[in-house]
Amino acid sequence: MRRTARVRTRIEGSALLEFAIVLPLLVVFIVGIYDFSGAFNQKQKISHAAQEGAVAAGAQPTSDMDPSTANPDSLQPVVSVIFNSLAAEGVLPLANQGSCKVPVVPTANGGLSWTYAIGSCPDTLTIVIDRGVAVAGPPTVVGTSVTVTYLYRWRFNSAIQLLFPGAAYAATTDLSEKATIHNQT
Repeated sequence: MRRTARVRTRIEGSALLEFAIVLPLLVVFIVGIYDFSGAFNQKQKISHAAQEGAVAAGAQPTSDMDPSTANPDSLQPVVSVIFNSLAAEGVLPLANQGSCKVPVVPTANGGLSWTYAIGSCPDTLTIVIDRGVAVAGPPTVVGTSVTVTYLYRWRFNSAIQLLFPGAAYAATTDLSEKATIHNQT
């Protein structure tokens, strides 16, 4: 009878030891699942904002599209649509709650392409609008391409340090999405 009690105590003790070994791995897996789903969710929101921006850009007039124009007026509503979409989705702080604001003066990329860099959101939001993209299909038409890029900050780094203290990896990733539509006007 005593022998059976000692064996049972050893088994219970080994189960506790196994749980203590597996618990950090379980925490890392749960945090990893949560973090990757957060990154995927943010990528979907950026994709949605790029699509909304492309639709808004395609509906804008092209009369002010000149490669020598530093900041075409028709692109300001496009930048505002993208910014407001990302703010409404919670990717960016709302404009009235911080220093993250539009409009911003773009950088001309040459041709009919401009890059807007909004650098205080708390990371840099980059919007590239190209109004001279050839959209395939018979007949070939001129369209607009909108690329939205924003940083994602991983939370996984803090969980991985539970297993490997001092371990580090790139804790940020640029998420970028592109949408193209033919110009309406």
